[in-house]
Amino acid sequence: MKTVSVTMKIDSELKAQAEVLCEQMGLTLSTVYTMLLKAIVRTGSIPFEIREDSFYSEANQRHLRAAIQRLETCEGKVRGEKE
Repeated sequence: MKTVSVTMKIDSELKAQAEVLCEQMGLTLSTVYTMLLKAIVRTGSIPFEIREDSFYSEANQRHLRAAIQRLETCEGKVRGEKE
């Protein structure tokens, strides 16, 4: 089997963290990349769920803004500020 080199840009800290975990499992990043690609080819799909980060959803942002407002209101009352 002929092999090729693959170059990709990723966050250096993420790479270091992944290398540590892979090493603890007796694997290299290269082996894990190969395993991922083989799973993609075998299943015809990404072998894990990918979905939107609900933190950035409009509903959650409204909830966070309301919570911040409540905190700011409470802090003002503690300091004796008028609303």
